[in-house]
Amino acid sequence: MDWNRVEGNWKQVSGKVKEQWGKLTDNDLTEINGRREQLEGKLQEHYGKTKDDTRKDVDDWYDRQTW
Repeated sequence: MDWNRVEGNWKQVSGKVKEQWGKLTDNDLTEINGRREQLEGKLQEHYGKTKDDTRKDVDDWYDRQTW
């Protein structure tokens, strides 16, 4: 997985992230700033899933994107 794409285009990608995970706030998105670890941490906070489940959710979301 090439997460650099997400980091480099965070302003555009953050809209897709918020579409997928509506509980994330604009402040969360600013704090995440394209960093996968931060995204996973915020998702765990808001959705209460395990680290492994969250990682899988992010992988699945990333794989569905059309870059």
